[in-house]
Amino acid sequence: MSLINFIKCGSDDQLFFLGDLIDRGDRSADVVSWVKDNGHTCLRGNHEQMCLDAFNSNQGSLVWKGWLLNGGANTLESYGDEGIPQDHLDWMRQLPLFVDLGDTWLVHAGLNPNLPLELQGAAEFCWIREEFHSATQPFFEDKIIITGHTITFVFPNVKPGNLVLGKGWLDIDTGGYHPKSGWLSALDLDSATVYQCNTFTNELRVNTLADITTVIEPVMTRSQRQELAKPNAQKRRWSWV
Repeated sequence: MSLINFIKCGSDDQLFFLGDLIDRGDRSADVVSWVKDNGHTCLRGNHEQMCLDAFNSNQGSLVWKGWLLNGGANTLESYGDEGIPQDHLDWMRQLPLFVDLGDTWLVHAGLNPNLPLELQGAAEFCWIREEFHSATQPFFEDKIIITGHTITFVFPNVKPGNLVLGKGWLDIDTGGYHPKSGWLSALDLDSATVYQCNTFTNELRVNTLADITTVIEPVMTRSQRQELAKPNAQKRRWSWV
């Protein structure tokens, strides 16, 4: 709530959450309740998807155990002995996979640049990484894709807390739960301003989008790196051109 209070949203402002409200800390239940009860728009992240998949499987299954190991145990603990109520599960189930704002397209993870949009679903929108980040051309000609999912400091030469601009996309997940960063970020689309709160130190700061964004070249996929490592493989030049 420190970041929400820092932003000081007006009555006409809209808040959009990019998913992964759960599995990151001991207050998942409170976070879901606040976003849900206040009617804010939230996308489905891979952690909401894992939770839904777990509840659609048997306890003790690999799916259930996988969710518990990836933060699900903390989420269940935050709900106490009563467990996750059905209305919270129903709310997660109806979360959109993306939101189109005209010149801005919001999604949790990204999309597959090699598939038409209508053939993509939760597997791409909630989970994708390498194929999306390796794209050398924007997916949309007239809009920027804003994502979370991948912590920005995992990209080469990106300082913890900085946002990352790729080819047609902007990643704003600065790793609020991660001890290497701790920065939780909110982007004001109208003013191109980034508000941040450090979850470990409680430090608050505000920057222009340009000042706190690192521009990167496309990141090669694992298969591309393996191909490049083969003897006599042709070197591949990556650029924005």
